[in-house]
Amino acid sequence: MSAEKSSLHTRNPHRSPYDFDQLISCVPELKHYVFVNAYGTPTINFSLPKAVKLLNKALLLHFYNVHSWDIPESNLCPPIPGRADYIHYLADLLTTQSGGIPTGASIVGLDIGVGANLVYPLIAHNSYGWTMLGTDINKDSLKNAQQILDHNPDLLPAIQLKHQPDSNHIFKNIIGVEDRFMFSMCNPPFHDSEESAIKGNVRKTKNLNKSKVKKPLFNFSGQQSELWCEGGELAFITKMINESTSYASQVLWFTCLVSKKDNLHSLTNLLKKVKAVDFKTIEMAQGQKISRILAWTFTPQKDQKDQFS
Repeated sequence: MSAEKSSLHTRNPHRSPYDFDQLISCVPELKHYVFVNAYGTPTINFSLPKAVKLLNKALLLHFYNVHSWDIPESNLCPPIPGRADYIHYLADLLTTQSGGIPTGASIVGLDIGVGANLVYPLIAHNSYGWTMLGTDINKDSLKNAQQILDHNPDLLPAIQLKHQPDSNHIFKNIIGVEDRFMFSMCNPPFHDSEESAIKGNVRKTKNLNKSKVKKPLFNFSGQQSELWCEGGELAFITKMINESTSYASQVLWFTCLVSKKDNLHSLTNLLKKVKAVDFKTIEMAQGQKISRILAWTFTPQKDQKDQFS
């Protein structure tokens, strides 16, 4: 049995090693992909998209009571523990003005680029009872996300989906005049081109297999909008920060994942330039991977409780 994944958030239910007997009881097909590694630990080959998808399906059913979760082969298959960490750190961020861990439907969050997998809203609602709006520029991704909701009718009042018709915008067309969100969240496209995305996938697959592979296996296989955009991560988050100024009174905390540490300098300088009242970087570690949540607000702390209560 491997050690506890202590780098994950203390409220993350995935800190303990996977109980594959339990997960296989949820999704019997998973058993065909489980093997015992050289250390005597049951595991799967994380470079196999099918194995990762079945693991996700089992985790979402066992821990979050999500039934019939599925995604097309062409879409992002995210690691559930890391996605859960983002949600729990968001809860900590909101705790500073609520005086306790915020729960319930009155906490409304916005997921930019929800994707076909719907994972962030699923975890957010199950963990804290939050209401979520998920947006995406890809209609097929939203269609699949809606199918997941249709298989889980109890989630329909809590999770809504909205199409972003213009890839040049992030919040425009999404946030209405009367809308108020406690937070926005986003896992932005990392790469600046399709070629870069493929090269990055080859590196990941080699690291997972510890051997050379001839063909990239996209365990994070995704539509273009999920993997890359012009200018990559820095350009996307720069656009997000600039556009957030127009919705400063409607979103308490804007947040976004930042994978590349070198981008933080430019982004924090921009936040100073646009006069964000407060901003912070929250580090998250999942195994060898370290990522960060960049969070910023235009609402002074003394006004936060009144404006968004």
